[in-house]
Amino acid sequence: MRVLLQRVSRASVAIDGQIHGAINQGFLLLVAAEDSDTSEQVDYLVHKISKLRVFQDDADKMNLSLADVHGSVLSVSQFTLYANTKKGNRPSFVAAGEPTHAKALYEEFNEKLAATGLTVATGVFGADMQVDLINDGPVTIWFDTDAK
Repeated sequence: MRVLLQRVSRASVAIDGQIHGAINQGFLLLVAAEDSDTSEQVDYLVHKISKLRVFQDDADKMNLSLADVHGSVLSVSQFTLYANTKKGNRPSFVAAGEPTHAKALYEEFNEKLAATGLTVATGVFGADMQVDLINDGPVTIWFDTDAK
């Protein structure tokens, strides 16, 4: 699985001009799965992301977790994280997971994040979405379970 995490001061996702999910301070997560991914990868990512300490403490060090700052998560499915641009000018997405499998893992990921006590808003798997955000920092972190 791949997740691109952005620390945000606010983020929202709209579908057909209507806000579907929105958060204030927290993480915007762009999430993708491949066919070989399992619940093991989901569990690894949930643990890493829910414990990640990238918010400033009183000494201005990145030392606080999402829970410490009462932040939220906006999770958006994005199969294009598996784009292969090695050949030509048009990306290939053959490494992206088959939609039924990828959707199940995306939903499992969101449910397990919420089970940690975090507030989780989502987009809609497979929908055409418009994402609006203010990246705080900027802080952007890449997770790839193939590289763990």
